[in-house]
Amino acid sequence: MVNDMDVSVVIATKDRSRALARALRSLELQRAAPAFEVVVVDNGSTDATAAIVEAQVKRGAYPVCYVYEAEPNRGAARNRGIDVASGALIVFCDDDVQAPRHWLAAHARAHEGRSRTVVNGPIINVSSYDSYPNPTPANYSGAFFCTCNVSVPRAALREVGGFDENFDLYGWEDTELGVRLREAGVRRRFAWDAEIWHVKLAAENALDVEARKTVERARMAHKFIAKHPSRRARAATGAYAFNFWRARLTPKWVLPAYAGAATWDRLPPWLRAIARARFLDQLYVRELSSSRPVDDPER
Repeated sequence: MVNDMDVSVVIATKDRSRALARALRSLELQRAAPAFEVVVVDNGSTDATAAIVEAQVKRGAYPVCYVYEAEPNRGAARNRGIDVASGALIVFCDDDVQAPRHWLAAHARAHEGRSRTVVNGPIINVSSYDSYPNPTPANYSGAFFCTCNVSVPRAALREVGGFDENFDLYGWEDTELGVRLREAGVRRRFAWDAEIWHVKLAAENALDVEARKTVERARMAHKFIAKHPSRRARAATGAYAFNFWRARLTPKWVLPAYAGAATWDRLPPWLRAIARARFLDQLYVRELSSSRPVDDPER
């Protein structure tokens, strides 16, 4: 059972002060939620992040704690947030989200009578701050633990040691934590009424940014597999023979061709979207194949 003054929202952020300001303001609108605090972990920002948090503190809508973690590391940043959080229930979200008014109430309600449960809610990707659709079956996710919209008792996080800070690039650190929580006997629940809107602005979702994340995610996949060498881990990361075969046989010219089509504004948006998806897919499997350890049994 979640009691009053017992929820901490942890947001790790880096150089997204404008989005963060909007996310913090959306939390002011929560209704029927337990009293809560927000812990903002600034992971080495060089923009106005600190000033945005200070302004939110002065607004006095809810308690806010600011933590600075200089070394860019998503797992380390969230671990610092867990360390200073006072709530028995930790709710994670990203800095580029908008929370509906019932979001925290839904997370708290989903934990009632459940002491060892991870609760995920729908993540609805939108391209602007003008569109807030309701969740649909397409927004269901079978992921055990996704830090864009998830809640878990702090005691369970401490029991398994929190995030593995060896995942020092983008990707898989939340999935890996989910594996350890599941192995420790923590159950999973999907709460349809705990949806959140994930705002992916075109200007902040450029192809070069997503390409960098894709490369890092492929490299971190090998750390995940090394720690959890199972068929399930390989299936989740795509590190299996078929993808390695695709990486070897796909001509090298395909990647720049997809990239060019993805950024050519004379093509219709739907065709650019397909080219973008194919480019990122090919980039991922190529990096996944080229960065494989020499002792990988799939090699």
